[in-house]
Amino acid sequence: MENLINLEKKINSNLGTKINKTFIKHNQIYVEIDKEDLIEVTLFFKTNKNTKFRQLIDITVVDYPEKSQRFKVVYLFLSHEFNQRMILSYMINEKEVISSLTSIFPSANWMEREVFDMYGVNFKDHPDLRRILTDYGFEGHPLRKDFPLTGHTEVRYSEDQKKVINEPVKLEQNFRNFDYESPWEGTKYIKEEIDNNDKKN
Repeated sequence: MENLINLEKKINSNLGTKINKTFIKHNQIYVEIDKEDLIEVTLFFKTNKNTKFRQLIDITVVDYPEKSQRFKVVYLFLSHEFNQRMILSYMINEKEVISSLTSIFPSANWMEREVFDMYGVNFKDHPDLRRILTDYGFEGHPLRKDFPLTGHTEVRYSEDQKKVINEPVKLEQNFRNFDYESPWEGTKYIKEEIDNNDKKN
């Protein structure tokens, strides 16, 4: 813990105005910045002798659809030499384009493609920004909280056309009474039926 506190002090003293907030939680250091400072801050963390965060573990996004700055972009770094982890984050609007880290960490290539595919976040200067997990012509971004659980289109084999086709999702379902009670407690309509039979007898 003492090492983390010292690291936090060094980060704040070296980067100063580039850092919005730092705190330690779960034996990891969290750093919040503005998106414009991403490249400079990341270079510092990778090359500075006191930090040496030389491995980018992951890039992900948290979606807050009710906020004006909808997405929180999160980077996870690891320093093998100091055995420390750092979480770097910043907030962006839905339509903002952010810097790619591929020039600093080549492994960011696929991670940024995944973020683009799942959340629709765009990266400038990315060498090959296209979908990586969904199919060609897929509509929407599946990890956004407003994405419908059924999706927009479905893929099926058409006997008439003798090929696989894409078509809008159709949920043809009769009205049903869903029972959300625990099966161990029994369902209301069965209980009522048993009670009525007992009264008749």
